[in-house]
Amino acid sequence: MSPRPSRTSLERALVGPAGEHYVLYKLHMLGMLAALAPRNAPSVDILVLNEDETIASTLQVKTRTYGRDGGWHMSLKHETLVRPSLIYVFVDLEPTIPVTYVVPSATVARIVKSAHEVWLATPGRDGRAHRAHDLRRILPAYDYPVPDAPDGWMERFKDKWDLVRS
Repeated sequence: MSPRPSRTSLERALVGPAGEHYVLYKLHMLGMLAALAPRNAPSVDILVLNEDETIASTLQVKTRTYGRDGGWHMSLKHETLVRPSLIYVFVDLEPTIPVTYVVPSATVARIVKSAHEVWLATPGRDGRAHRAHDLRRILPAYDYPVPDAPDGWMERFKDKWDLVRS
């Protein structure tokens, strides 16, 4: 199989909306009422409603299509973005059939923070120290030990749509 060509900015711009619409489709198939949040909402992509039309959950969708580490881009803000009703849905569009992981925001914040702290403390290439920055990665498997994120940690959240109904 030949290496995948680099993505154009248009292709990259389509990844996020594709993931959001895939999540809307999944919610529809599960009989849940959901809609895209207003554009540019800072931490919400999808609103999920109860039968009485009150908000049940707010979802932030993170979508990936390819990459060596199999992870998703996060940022410094995700270390502290914790709300009882906020759920992350990580969508992996790389397999033939997309895969989703439905993870509470408290779990995401804890893992993103601890993974970055461990990464900073781990020597980089040629033994050099890593430099702090706002970019973070959440991965299904880390190359270094991360508290609360052993290999395969995301599998327990695979298609865990019942978390959205709470």
